[in-house]
Amino acid sequence: MKHVLIIEDEVDIAELIAFNMSRAGFNTHVANDGLSGIKSILKQRPDIIILDFMMPKMDGLQVLKAIHNDPKVKHIPIIMLTAKGQTEDKIKALEEGVDDYITKPFSPKELVLRVQTVLKRTEHIPESADKTLCPPFSFNKNTLQFFANEELIELTATEFKLMLFLCKNVNEVQDRQSLLIEVWGYHEDVSSRTLDTHMKRLRKKLNDYAHLLVTVRGEGYKITSEKSK
Repeated sequence: MKHVLIIEDEVDIAELIAFNMSRAGFNTHVANDGLSGIKSILKQRPDIIILDFMMPKMDGLQVLKAIHNDPKVKHIPIIMLTAKGQTEDKIKALEEGVDDYITKPFSPKELVLRVQTVLKRTEHIPESADKTLCPPFSFNKNTLQFFANEELIELTATEFKLMLFLCKNVNEVQDRQSLLIEVWGYHEDVSSRTLDTHMKRLRKKLNDYAHLLVTVRGEGYKITSEKSK
């Protein structure tokens, strides 16, 4: 059974989530503030985290940063669940590395589906991931390590899968819908913004190789090989 950690300070909402996750076949645990949430993450190493935004002691963004600063748990996917539904709040969370973002009030059934989708997305890496696909980039599917000219670049599982898909189709433009379906498993307005935010984060991480990740206006994105530059 996959283990879901729910970090939510509203007890009735936490219980509602835990009940629906248990019905869907997940093992659940609840922490009611950010500080105890961090302790639970380090102790239990859950498969996925459902994280509230506004909480006492440590808010969701502080918890998120603490997770991503710890190499033992930074790979764990995170769904942000919050009443803060403004676009800028979503972008801030996505830029900090959440895998999905759901606003309150929410459908428990949709949340279960989102959890299943994120787990499927972050667990399934194609078998060819351990091969060099488009120099200077290479991948190790077993460790989810990504390299540029043999230099390790830290990516989340979602970023890894996104780069892998683009590199498997080097020099070919991938439209937004194809990327959203292939990497995220669904597409909608918030997911479209999610794609843009992930591309922005990838370019920042690629640093000297950011020019190889190309935006094709009105069409989508592509990875351009060094040989074609």
